[in-house]
Amino acid sequence: MKTSSTNITGAARAATGAPWAKFFVALLGFAVLFGVYRIYSEATAFTYGLDYFSAEFDVYWMRLLFGQLLLIGALGTGTLVYLWRTRERDFSRIGPREELRRLFVLMAQILLFAIMFYVTGSIYTEADAAWHQVTIRDTDFTPTHIGLFYFCVPLLVFWGFISFAYAHTRIPLFGNRISLPFAIIVAGAFMIMPNVGFNEWGHTFFYAEELFSAPIHYGFVLLGWSTFAAGGLLLQILGRVAELTKQSVSPQAELQAAL
Repeated sequence: MKTSSTNITGAARAATGAPWAKFFVALLGFAVLFGVYRIYSEATAFTYGLDYFSAEFDVYWMRLLFGQLLLIGALGTGTLVYLWRTRERDFSRIGPREELRRLFVLMAQILLFAIMFYVTGSIYTEADAAWHQVTIRDTDFTPTHIGLFYFCVPLLVFWGFISFAYAHTRIPLFGNRISLPFAIIVAGAFMIMPNVGFNEWGHTFFYAEELFSAPIHYGFVLLGWSTFAAGGLLLQILGRVAELTKQSVSPQAELQAAL
């Protein structure tokens, strides 16, 4: 009987644990994906990426552009549809331990989003500016634009949408309301895309300078500030975590309720 009780307790603790193993596997996958893409850009951007009208540009970059947009769009949309179709319809049946587990999953997703945002806004953005200052060319489709605006940003946007959808379809804290800080973060990432269109239009017609401090880039700074809302989101999540950890629910009762 003692062994059975110990097993139940261990299972209950495992059910509420943070998904560290899955988080680091996902982080490794993102690191490999972004790293390989960056190496490819370094190897080809100054060799086959200088002339948009060349046949090599179409082979090395435009095919990559269409392929990555199709893949990101299909996987992202499919995941969002899956989250909606399998959404939680009765949040009252979710116990404290299960809700705590889902909050840990959400925090892991948010942390991955923050890492992706940093890599996008630092490594890939810096590479884009460096490439432009060497080649003195700014069009909608350049090697670094294809990596930054049409790979990193769409991936970041879909990951934000997926995290937002997971929270509002799986977690009671967000199930019956919209989190304003969360909405600000996701909207800020999404609005980078139309701002990219304005940026490229401006560079094409009236502002050729590629300095980071150029006024035409102020929109990116403002949208980047949307990440400050993460403080409010974390307060919401951690406040709920504190409430759940104070609730005294026995592991046996929790497992029986799940069965």
